Amino acid sequence: MPRAGIAAMAMAPEGPAVAVLMATFNGAAHLAAQLDSFAGQSLPPRWLVVSDDGSTDATLEILADFASRHPAISVTVLHGPRRGAAANFLHLLAHVPEGAEFVALSDQDDVWLPGKLADGVALLRGANLPALLGTRTLVCDESLGGARPSPLWRRPFGFAHALVQSFAGGNTMMLNRAAIRLVTAAAEEAGQVVMHDWWLYQIITGAGGQVVFDPRPQLYYRQHGANQIGANRGPIAKLHRLRALLRGDFRVWNGINAAALAASAHRLTPENRAILKDFIRLRGLPLAARIAGFRRLQLYRQGPAGTASLWLAVALGRL
Repeated sequence: MPRAGIAAMAMAPEGPAVAVLMATFNGAAHLAAQLDSFAGQSLPPRWLVVSDDGSTDATLEILADFASRHPAISVTVLHGPRRGAAANFLHLLAHVPEGAEFVALSDQDDVWLPGKLADGVALLRGANLPALLGTRTLVCDESLGGARPSPLWRRPFGFAHALVQSFAGGNTMMLNRAAIRLVTAAAEEAGQVVMHDWWLYQIITGAGGQVVFDPRPQLYYRQHGANQIGANRGPIAKLHRLRALLRGDFRVWNGINAAALAASAHRLTPENRAILKDFIRLRGLPLAARIAGFRRLQLYRQGPAGTASLWLAVALGRL
């Protein structure tokens, strides 16, 4: 349910109807800058829907102040499920405003560049299939300094990639109306997911949808101690990922993802249903059969390090 006193009625601005979905939890330190970047868009959103996971700082007051200063943006704040960021974003997908043509996902601590929504709409407009947009980011420190572009992936995007790696941060993602309908229905079936952005990539590509990647960075991705998931760059990040793989975390995540996809298997294309079935089966095979099977399946990750980690996981039975 919305929290009383924090909703503000919009004045129906012109242009495509875009809704921003934002998950919050004790985000007061950086939230105001993110909200100001929404208002500063060349194509401002018509709605801002926030799912708050029980903030005890000034997050709710900052949201209320923003709503009072920007009556052209309808602001609604919901009680979050308090089961982590992924569950919070899935909760938001059940509250997409009626009439929204496009949805943009947002973290609470970034800063969007002014053309983010307009550029996203331009890239998604005209797609008849469910379409998911992701972009590069400007990875920066807590003060927005030292900004550098996130990696530019070279291999194509699709279900054979989505099963083992996401393609963009959820804080960059936008969906068209067909994708909104798909993921809203699938979210009711999924149960637990590891990361909402990874699951979105999997379910949309699995259902035969379209992925659009914008190589232009569209936001400042702030790195700080409170980040749940960082930018995954540099030797320390690679060491953390290797340790997670050796611990078996990657295998656990893949099991959770596979179960969520299996619950929505009727939404996948026949080809991708078969890939998912083989993926689940091959994870339990002995070493030689597992390696041969994954070669036939042709799953892949981006970049040399990603490729090496994938085959290490296959060899060690950690996939």
